[in-house]
Amino acid sequence: MAQLFEVHPEHPQPRLIKQAADLISQGRVVAIPTDSSYALVCHLDDKSAVDAMRRIRGVDERHHLTLLCRDLSELANYARVDNKQYRLLKLGTPGPFTFILDATKEVPRRVSHPSRRTIGLRVPDHRVTQALLAHLGQPVLATTLILPGHDEPLNDPHEIREALQKQIDAVVDAGACPMAPTTVIDLSQGDALVLRQGRGDPSLLGLSL
Repeated sequence: MAQLFEVHPEHPQPRLIKQAADLISQGRVVAIPTDSSYALVCHLDDKSAVDAMRRIRGVDERHHLTLLCRDLSELANYARVDNKQYRLLKLGTPGPFTFILDATKEVPRRVSHPSRRTIGLRVPDHRVTQALLAHLGQPVLATTLILPGHDEPLNDPHEIREALQKQIDAVVDAGACPMAPTTVIDLSQGDALVLRQGRGDPSLLGLSL
């Protein structure tokens, strides 16, 4: 059965954060809370873990996975960003926005979009997520925890553990999250385009649907 790490949402215990981060470093798939919903995460460089996440979600390589980054300086290592794009990123980070950007060579080709060479990136505004990223010292690859046939993300850590106990290795339980995915903004093709309306309000970025 998947391990359950019960952490304080505002003051996550370093010992539990280390244990969860160690599993991610070892190539395991872990469910974690974010500022939008629970997400599945794994190490960027572990192909088998990435494949496992896609199987759980029921998506193929054309589905954009997302890199969770600690801050904008880290994000810039994995995406090519011009001044106009950077201004939008500053308005939406940290927060519940995912930005589709052109990937740099730091992103393995097998996790970027196969034809467009793009990747989703975001900076989450959640203390537990940030604590994990700080301990790991690098981004993690993530996907919203929406199971095949479902319209909304799973939100209860115990339900997540029960549903995926044989498919993931751990759940980081920081209580319920908002039951909404991120708002997805495509910045890779010129003008910003809202691909999905989620928890983030596009008007905060000066955008409309």
